[in-house]
Amino acid sequence: MTGKVVWESADGRRAHGVWQITPGVVTDTEADEMFVVLSGSATIEVEGGPTLEVGPGDMAVLREGDRTTWTVHETLRKVYAVGR
Repeated sequence: MTGKVVWESADGRRAHGVWQITPGVVTDTEADEMFVVLSGSATIEVEGGPTLEVGPGDMAVLREGDRTTWTVHETLRKVYAVGR
């Protein structure tokens, strides 16, 4: 995983950036986030919620506390806006 924050609010509670992850499986507990996939593909399983199939041009919203399993099929790059 790599990432670059391109903007962060003065209080550190909001950030925008670019994030990339290589193929594989990873679990996470999410923050409030909206993202758009630039390239690659993944399946995101939200515990107790939907399973998202995402690829270039797709937009998704994750809620703070969502427990997710990301299965990355092709290196995924996304731009994001996150609240902490």
